[in-house]
Amino acid sequence: MATTQPIVPHHVAIVMDGNGRWATKRFLPRVAGHKQGVDSLSRCVQACIDRGIAVLTVFAFSSENWNRPSEEVSGLMELLALSLSREVPSLKANGVRLHFVGDRQRLSEKVQAGLAQAELGTSANQRLVFNVCFNYGGRWDIAQAAQKLVDSGQAITEMSMDRAMALAHVPDPDLLIRTGGELRISNFLLWQAAYSELHFSDKLWPDFDAAALDEAIAVFRSRERRFGKTSAQLNSQGNTQQEADAQNMKAA
Repeated sequence: MATTQPIVPHHVAIVMDGNGRWATKRFLPRVAGHKQGVDSLSRCVQACIDRGIAVLTVFAFSSENWNRPSEEVSGLMELLALSLSREVPSLKANGVRLHFVGDRQRLSEKVQAGLAQAELGTSANQRLVFNVCFNYGGRWDIAQAAQKLVDSGQAITEMSMDRAMALAHVPDPDLLIRTGGELRISNFLLWQAAYSELHFSDKLWPDFDAAALDEAIAVFRSRERRFGKTSAQLNSQGNTQQEADAQNMKAA
């Protein structure tokens, strides 16, 4: 009997691309696209809750985004502060636990304090783990994990690296989505996405809705995740073993 995928992926990761292009097409400043993107993200969080997805991780600001025009970077920082004050109460009420993942040293003290307060205020929630990668890069993540192990005198192995990564508190993503029509992952979750199913959507992020998420989930369900095994092995072992392999991949 052929194995089947779970109804929904446990962990979904998203590269939210296309905010600037969405605004440019409408003759608006790029920051307007980012504001619209926040609304799209709010809808996506709710859609994940409604579908029983346990973990959502989004790429909000990469370490390379500092190279963008200064007014856009400033606008993004202001938008982050505004979004925290506006969205956190709703996230807390909906059982969402926030984690901000990335290098905070370059952020202002005000922004750092806001991130810490948002995490603390939602720390008891268990309905959805919501990781916001801000000033994050996959190469940075690998480097900081290796440095952490060197500083502590631990041997560098796949297992110890895995536990030192910035997303060690959640399983690796089952499904990685990128919007905006680009076919790359752009330094996002380079370590964690080793066995993620990739889905690329032509929709610009502000236009990404529940139907687009359902489309991505449908694609995920149509794929066979072998984790190095053959289809025949999976079919003989059954779906239970396949799911166990996925859950235990970090400890392999």
